[in-house]
Amino acid sequence: MTRLTRLLVVAASLVALGLPGAAIAQSQWPTSRPPAPLTARPVSFPPYQLKTLANGLQVLVVLHHEQPSVSFRLLVRAGAVQESAAKPGVASFVASLLNQGTTSKSSGQIATIVDSAGGLLGTGSLNELSYVNGAVIKDQIDLMLATASDLVQNPAFAPEEIERQRNQMYSALKVGYDDPDYVADMVFERLVYGFHPYGRPNQGTPESIAKITRDDLVAYHRAWFVPNNALLAIVGDLTAAEAFAAAEKAFGGWAKRDVPEVKNVEPPPPARRVVIIDRPGSAQTEIRVGHLAVPRTHPEFVPFDLTMRVLGGEGANRLFGVLRSDRGLTYGASAELHSFKSSGNIVAETDTRSLATGEALRLIVNEVFRIQREPVGAGELRGAQDYLSGSFPLTIESPSAIAQQVLSHLFYGLDLKEIETYRDQVERVTPADIQRVARQFLKPEQLSIVLVGDASVFAEQLKGMGFADFERIPIGELDLNAPSLRRRTPPISRENPPPR
Repeated sequence: MTRLTRLLVVAASLVALGLPGAAIAQSQWPTSRPPAPLTARPVSFPPYQLKTLANGLQVLVVLHHEQPSVSFRLLVRAGAVQESAAKPGVASFVASLLNQGTTSKSSGQIATIVDSAGGLLGTGSLNELSYVNGAVIKDQIDLMLATASDLVQNPAFAPEEIERQRNQMYSALKVGYDDPDYVADMVFERLVYGFHPYGRPNQGTPESIAKITRDDLVAYHRAWFVPNNALLAIVGDLTAAEAFAAAEKAFGGWAKRDVPEVKNVEPPPPARRVVIIDRPGSAQTEIRVGHLAVPRTHPEFVPFDLTMRVLGGEGANRLFGVLRSDRGLTYGASAELHSFKSSGNIVAETDTRSLATGEALRLIVNEVFRIQREPVGAGELRGAQDYLSGSFPLTIESPSAIAQQVLSHLFYGLDLKEIETYRDQVERVTPADIQRVARQFLKPEQLSIVLVGDASVFAEQLKGMGFADFERIPIGELDLNAPSLRRRTPPISRENPPPR
């Protein structure tokens, strides 16, 4: 009989007899640590070339000959930031209609072209950009680029397609407003960024979607979809000469125009505000905690990113240890740094049962204080660094991933050499760096806090946890366009459209 078998027999006997010695036997259970990560291998970034066409379109070519395929990604420097504050959702509306018909082809004809070429083609928009991306086998790249060019230059914005898309957006928003996770994210961004475009929902609101007209879509497209406001990456099994020639053939005739200047309000300075979005009957509470942070171009981006990963990211995650492992209050918890061109935010998030809301919130805020006040252990930092260094090769593993990395650096105006030195930047960060940036950028006394759940269950708990000053807004009265976040008029929807 082995030692392990003997321990199991003894422990089972003690448990059966109800004797306290069972704990002694269990304490001798053999344990082992997970294996250490493998040593990071050198990663060579594929060669690339950059050229600007006569119309101002920047074209990036990355050579990648492992497969006879080509990926492309066209970025237009226009997203929610360029929308009218009165009509959020225009950028998303425009992007969703790009592949739904051009002045010469119907949506069905576009789909047939893509399918017959065995390709992929997608469109979308984010805070600061809109995009068309695709992939196809090498010998079909001219056809796919020509199709993408037609989409960005000549969208039809057919009235029937507009109304079909409007109905789909209504349906998506209805689903979203029924999802506490979606509501928590929307309200949190609105609290952090105020009326800056970063604080507006990319998909718009039921009220704004109802008011958007075809003229709004056409005007937005004409103003921002120009070659001198765009970037194109072509990655795959082509020579640089072939790729640049394909780009010139497809996009060389795209007319250059002046781009309007964007003047946005500044995000408000961090200020403590606790908002409860009341959803009676909810069994759980969605929790968001955070404030403004650094933009992507900030010189301290890497050490601050690692700080947030120690707090709640892969490779470390103090929040998970405290909330899940120690207290059993949740199935998961995380903290992240989100950075854009002119600003950014940090957010810690989790969900928990309604009765544990106050305790979970207090623990999250305590951890924000702790990472600022106490030096981070070398082991915690090592775990976060190992994760970032080890996962970095995956971000340049495929042609589309390579294109995304390079375009991101071009979009933010970062040096492309930083891609090749990223691991070195991560490895240079020390525990002293983590504490320094935590003290510089974290503001635990000025956190924006959003709780989405049944306020009748947990509101009284907050007073005993140090959060006595809060706002309580019924979910049916939520209005992201109001300074108070509270609706004063009946909601606009398909069934209750605005007056014409």
